[in-house]
Amino acid sequence: MLCRKLLGSSRCALRKGELTLQNVRTAAHFTYLPQTPNPALGDTTKLNMFQSINNAMDIAMEKDSSTVLFGEDVAFGGVFRCSLGLQDKYGSSRVFNTPLTEQGIIGFGIGVAAAGTTAIAEIQFADYIFPGFDQLVNEAAKYRYRSGNEYNCGGLTVRAPWGAVGHGALYHSQSPEAFFAHCPGLKVVIPRGPTQAKGLLLSCIRDQNPCIFFEPKILYRIAAEEVPVSDYTIPLSQAEVLREGTDVTMIGWGTVVHVLLEVAQMAHDELGVSCEVIDLQTIMPYDSETIEKSVKKTGKAMVVHEAPLTQGFGAELAARLQEECFLHLEAPIQRVTGWDTPFPYIYEPFYLPDKWRCFDTVKKLVDYM
Repeated sequence: MLCRKLLGSSRCALRKGELTLQNVRTAAHFTYLPQTPNPALGDTTKLNMFQSINNAMDIAMEKDSSTVLFGEDVAFGGVFRCSLGLQDKYGSSRVFNTPLTEQGIIGFGIGVAAAGTTAIAEIQFADYIFPGFDQLVNEAAKYRYRSGNEYNCGGLTVRAPWGAVGHGALYHSQSPEAFFAHCPGLKVVIPRGPTQAKGLLLSCIRDQNPCIFFEPKILYRIAAEEVPVSDYTIPLSQAEVLREGTDVTMIGWGTVVHVLLEVAQMAHDELGVSCEVIDLQTIMPYDSETIEKSVKKTGKAMVVHEAPLTQGFGAELAARLQEECFLHLEAPIQRVTGWDTPFPYIYEPFYLPDKWRCFDTVKKLVDYM
């Protein structure tokens, strides 16, 4: 039991009173489940997530000569290598470094987008997007509204590495999506893997509204799968049901989707419980129809995210589901989240909503009387 609680899916054995680990997985608190490619999208190639993001930006820049990419260190590929080779291909006038000023990066992006350019701004970590908060919520989000649609900065997409990474501590692990979901005029999107990252990023770049595209950085290299080589998009504001079920609805986005898929299998094998897993994909404007339909079917719901509990986006989903599905609910809606503390370093395994916390919540929902 000690091994099971502390080590997740690692196996353990006791030998002469000692705890011996076999196949210890120390890089992640989840098992990545690759996407099965859609045959209708044609040929595929194996890419990890940072490569699929690179591929999406490459396609965007090739198809639209007005597209520019800028941010701290993007010229040589960026700290996570997402822009690798793009300056060599498109030149320093279209892919270029900026000073270390998030407010300036986003302000510049608003300006060039308002002038008709397709702008892709990179913030090196989502944790450092806050100096640009005013530019995003008071300028980018309101540009179209305050001008009566005479002008806008809809061509702006802001990319930022997001979420837990295993060793990022308080300044490189945060999940700030709820801050921006509270601001009308912005679209907020978080993919769960390479296939979604490419299709959703291309949708954001081409959408005529400013978008924030948060990239789960722990997936940059862990997540690898066959990704269509073609130019394709995935619709924004459309959740995806990844596993159908009849007993419990589990909703998440980004990395935790893979935790939930593992929990759904555990619930099936150990409890005989059928869980429906939904990847929200777009945080705002989110797909309320899909989650409401699921909860009306199952009668039980849990929302999972890495961000702290209080005022996390799970609170919005729980409120909406209570309003729209009240007569169908058979148990209180549950949230499994990070804690209301700064993101810890050595205590990260206890902070994250891992599969054991989620599995315990499934049991709580099923046993509710």
